[in-house]
Amino acid sequence: ALQDTLDKRLFGQHLVSKVVVKAVRGFLNNTNAKKPLALSLHGWTGTGKNFVSKIVAESIYKKGLQSKYVHQFVATLHFPHAHSINLYKDQLQSWIRGNVSICPRSLFIFDEMDKMHAGLIDSIKPFLDYYELLDGVSYRQAIFIFLSNAGAEKITEVALDFWRNGRTREEIQLTDIQNALSVSVFNNKNSGFWHSTLIDKNLIDYFIPFLPLEYKHVKMCVRVEIESRGYAVDEDILTRIADEMTYFPREERIYSDKGCKTVDAKLDYYYD
Repeated sequence: ALQDTLDKRLFGQHLVSKVVVKAVRGFLNNTNAKKPLALSLHGWTGTGKNFVSKIVAESIYKKGLQSKYVHQFVATLHFPHAHSINLYKDQLQSWIRGNVSICPRSLFIFDEMDKMHAGLIDSIKPFLDYYELLDGVSYRQAIFIFLSNAGAEKITEVALDFWRNGRTREEIQLTDIQNALSVSVFNNKNSGFWHSTLIDKNLIDYFIPFLPLEYKHVKMCVRVEIESRGYAVDEDILTRIADEMTYFPREERIYSDKGCKTVDAKLDYYYD
């Protein structure tokens, strides 16, 4: 189901589909995991990071994101004040400990990691490490997903290099980006992972790059959204919506600067 949904509804992200399905399926089938699964999703707004975390949740839990075993944290909402960082650390540890005690297969999603206060995420380092038990609790079946815009420039740099050299985006391999991405995030003071022990100790299993979306991918997003609303696809409206998006770099105008983020709102304008 995870593979099927990603194939049908996630566009332009061949690396994401391949790595996420392989990582999640392998982890769920492993009866003797040595640590929790930790995925870090990186890329510009609108490229599919939230969508993929939602699909992962729906593939594991009947109620998806509404499941009481799925826990979402948004940096600017749950951890807004730098002066309260020690309180946040205690609360975060307590929340994770309490919920994994109830359900070992808990899923924790951290959104806006690029707005997370440096050092805060390190408070969960013990839960992600190779411990059999911590105070009588095993965290080895839990899943942690981190979402961040940090590293998006590095991802775009690689994608542009391929495009300018006449190579397709599908030729980009994880090895072309992953190491540079983790270094970029580690050294970025605005990443939430700045000099983080989670990276330093290799506790993030995969840094997953979401490539910037091209015009053709925006059109795919529009088409699927129109169909999901039960409307007949009007090719004129579809093209008009894609044309209204702004694209970068300024000269080449290859990538949508909002990905598919505003497709929903634009459809409201045309259809409702």
